[in-house]
Amino acid sequence: MVSWTVESPQRITLDEPITRLDAELISGRLNVVGADGPARVDVTRISDRPLLVEVRDGRLTIRHKRKPGWLGLFSWFGNRIRAEVSVAVPPDVLATLSVVSGALVASGLRRETRVDVTSGQVTLRGLRGRTSAKVASGPVEALGIGGDLELETVSGELVLADSAPDRVRAHAVSGSITCDLDNPSDSDIRLSAISGSITVRVREDSDLTVHLHSTAGRITSGFPQVGGAQRGLGSIRDSHGVLGGGTGRLWASATSGSIALLARPVAPADHVEDVP
Repeated sequence: MVSWTVESPQRITLDEPITRLDAELISGRLNVVGADGPARVDVTRISDRPLLVEVRDGRLTIRHKRKPGWLGLFSWFGNRIRAEVSVAVPPDVLATLSVVSGALVASGLRRETRVDVTSGQVTLRGLRGRTSAKVASGPVEALGIGGDLELETVSGELVLADSAPDRVRAHAVSGSITCDLDNPSDSDIRLSAISGSITVRVREDSDLTVHLHSTAGRITSGFPQVGGAQRGLGSIRDSHGVLGGGTGRLWASATSGSIALLARPVAPADHVEDVP
């Protein structure tokens, strides 16, 4: 095992191959990118709490150094523990990333990425494989995502755009969900919001079986194939239909918000490209 205690801005280049990354910041900004070449850690700003960087058996760990005993526990609640860190690792690492308060950006990772932020903003770009992001308070923006994607927020907006994921699970307790998708023919998309709206835009030549449900909100559809039914006094609404061959699935449910399904025009020269 090799380790570094970082107390000032510093770049660390790692000779050992990295297969797993565990990075945890109490406050600040964490930027992780999948890239070829040796792994490296750039600490550009740091407060009075040092960072501990360790490498053991291919596992890179980055975290704030803790003080022993009760003093260390209570010091976590202060606002003086802050760092800004950029990490470059091979694209196929297993990545577990956490920020208590701040911003987190992950890009170019292609195996499995798990993100957990208590309060702050999450940006995901060009991720493949399995991706999950949980935020207690704050927005999540996911761009150019492929593979399996799970997004969850208690209070915040979820945005998924320019993406062709195979599987999507997105849930917002208090916040809206916005998706602009290029869908593979066998995609499985499930969206749910308790207090917030859901907006989904898909290509007009999509192959999807669609089911939309809202308990106390309106449902609108830009596709004539997707029709609605209203029961009782209008408190429950359902819309369903089949687009194209219907090989994929789109399911959306809102408790107290509206749902809008929009059609994106496709030029004759356009064609669907599967995300590798």
